[in-house]
Amino acid sequence: MLTIREAIIVEGRYDKIKLSGLVNTVIIETGGFRVFSDKEKQSLIRRIAAQRGILVLTDSDGAGFVIRNFLRGVVPPQQMKHCYIPQIGGKEKRKPHQSKEGLLGVEGVTDEVILTAIQNSGATILGEEGLPANDITKADLCLLGLTGGENAAKKRQVLLQHLQLPTYLSVNAMLAALNCLYSLEELKCILKQLQL
Repeated sequence: MLTIREAIIVEGRYDKIKLSGLVNTVIIETGGFRVFSDKEKQSLIRRIAAQRGILVLTDSDGAGFVIRNFLRGVVPPQQMKHCYIPQIGGKEKRKPHQSKEGLLGVEGVTDEVILTAIQNSGATILGEEGLPANDITKADLCLLGLTGGENAAKKRQVLLQHLQLPTYLSVNAMLAALNCLYSLEELKCILKQLQL
């Protein structure tokens, strides 16, 4: 598994699933064109880009380039790297028909193609000693009352609003965002301030 510093931005859920088995880093979905109107998602991407940089990995079709170009207006160029997969004709296994342009997306190309593209993108590849620290775990969230307990959902909503993170984040997505932006000690201090 390849470990990189930058968070990877992908178009959708199946791209994220594919990459999660290949790369050790935070992976954020744009939700396709939804990112154009989702100010909370744009803000999250900007904050993570400022903290650790982002690597944009979209499909090599027209829609992928539209999303990639939109993100260029959201994030400063020095905080963004681009990863391009080659234009390979074909059809994803889960889809009944080829895409409009007849090209495979991120989910459809081989693992080797993705790993080579990431290595050629200029992404910061880390060795074992440089693994990003995931200080906050699901167990920590449980101990802090943010999951598995009474009013946990309400506490998460208050925390997400306070941190100006998208309020619709799932527990896993919230955990990934917190680990990009805060340490466990910082999270505990914030919760104490909020009296949660």
